[in-house]
Amino acid sequence: MDILEELRRVIRLEARALTHLEESLSSRFEDAVRMLQACEGKVILLGVGKSGLIANKIAATMVSTGTPAVFLHGSEGMHGDIGIVAKDDIVLAVGKSGESEELLALLPFIRKIGARIVSITAKPESTLAQGSDLVLITPIEEEACPLNMAPTCSTTAALVLGDAIAMALMKLRNFQLADFALFHPGGQLGKRLLLTVGDCMRKDDANPVIDLSQSIRTMLCEMTSKRAGAVSVIDDQHRLLGLITDFDIRRTLEEGHDPLGLTIAEVMNSKPNWVYKDEKAINALEFMEKREKPISVVPVLDRQEKVVGMVHLHDFLSRGI
Repeated sequence: MDILEELRRVIRLEARALTHLEESLSSRFEDAVRMLQACEGKVILLGVGKSGLIANKIAATMVSTGTPAVFLHGSEGMHGDIGIVAKDDIVLAVGKSGESEELLALLPFIRKIGARIVSITAKPESTLAQGSDLVLITPIEEEACPLNMAPTCSTTAALVLGDAIAMALMKLRNFQLADFALFHPGGQLGKRLLLTVGDCMRKDDANPVIDLSQSIRTMLCEMTSKRAGAVSVIDDQHRLLGLITDFDIRRTLEEGHDPLGLTIAEVMNSKPNWVYKDEKAINALEFMEKREKPISVVPVLDRQEKVVGMVHLHDFLSRGI
C-alpha cells in the first residue's frame, strides 16, 4: 500500500464531504441558528459513540463562545442525566444514522419535558429526523473508511457544521475579545485582557514605602525586607515624592558618597515613573519594557494620586502575563 496516497485519499474524501455540506446549506440551517439564538434556556448536545464525541466538542465550543451549552450522553441520559433538560432548552441531537437506540429512547421524554429538538443526521428518513422539530442533513456519499463503516466523513461534516453554527451564534451575540477572555481566565489571553496592575502589585504590608524624614538606614531596612529592589518616598498624605532603587544606592557609592551620611531627598529620584492601579497589567508591562531605558519596578498610584503599591516585572511574569 502507498501510505501517502492512502492519506491523500482520506483527506480528499473528507474535503469532498465538506464541499457537499456547504452546497446543501439552505434556509433550514438559518432557521436552526435563529432558533438557537432565541433559546431562553441552554443548548443540550446529545449523542452516543463517535457522534457523542463530536457533540461533546460542539458543546465545548459553544459554551466558550457565548452560547450556554452542555453535553448529554445518550446512555447516561436514560439513567438520570436527562434531568438536566428543561422546557426552555433546545436539544441538538447528533447521529449519522439517526437510529441509535440510546438516543431514540430519550426522545419521548425530551418531548414530555417540553424541550425542542434539532437533529444533525445524514439520514433524512431516519427515526431521529422524523422525531425532530428541525432537521439538518449532512449529506454523506461514503465514509473514508475502506469498509465504508467507521464514521469519518460523517463525523467531520457534523463537527464542521457544529463549528459553523457556534461561530454564527458568536457573531449574532456580538461576542467580543473581552468576553472571550472572561471565559478563558486561565489562558494567557484572559490574563492579559483581565488582570490589572492592582491584581499583580505588592500592597499593604508588602508595599515598600518610606517617609521623607526617615533615615537612609531605615530606608535600606525597608527595601531589604520588602524585596522589591525599591522604596517609594511618600508624604503624610501618601502622595509620591520620589523613588529610591538599588541602582540609586549603587550610583551614590560609585560617586564616592557614603549613603548613610545622606538624606532621603539627596538619594531619591524626585521624578520617578509610576502607573495607576486600575491600568491593564499588560499595558504597564509594555510601558516598563519598551522605554528607551527599560525599568524593572514602579510605584502604583490610585486615581486620587496616592501610593497604594509597588509592582516589579517579576510580579507580572509570575501571573503568566
